[in-house]
Amino acid sequence: MAPAKTQPALLGGLALGVLSALPVINLANCCGCAWVLFGGALAAYLMQQNHPEPIHIGDGAIVGLQAGAFGAFVWLVISVPLNLMLSPISRGMAQRVLQSSADIPPELRSIFEGTTAGPAIGLGTVFFFFVMLFVCTLFGMLGGILGALMFRKSAPPVVPPPIPPPIPQ
Repeated sequence: MAPAKTQPALLGGLALGVLSALPVINLANCCGCAWVLFGGALAAYLMQQNHPEPIHIGDGAIVGLQAGAFGAFVWLVISVPLNLMLSPISRGMAQRVLQSSADIPPELRSIFEGTTAGPAIGLGTVFFFFVMLFVCTLFGMLGGILGALMFRKSAPPVVPPPIPPPIPQ
């Protein structure tokens, strides 16, 4: 019987997506995709806890991949409202940088001003979603493999068959 993968993948992806979308906390992803690996490993751990037999590495890879894909969608749902709330702050910081730097060439200044506009932010979010989808599925799968190796239960002891009684001669 194959272990159930849906619930562990959803919970691992939820953790992955939330932690990857939160400002400051998401910086751990810069150090080797820490939250993505964590989400895949969490999914493998939860799958092992819900299954009486040891899980296979392939099961860990599949549940990690699913957690990564779901985590990318969770990241999108959380990061869009966060970006909308934080965009005035980042726009103000960008304007202060432009005002304090008089030696920036005009071409670079116009590019920098264009990146704080609404359409650029929307296109950036779509682009980063596809990057997150690719990275999260890849590293989530790696986290699921590592989780399957780390949290794998020991195989139940093999009981030898009983010795048949001697055949009377």
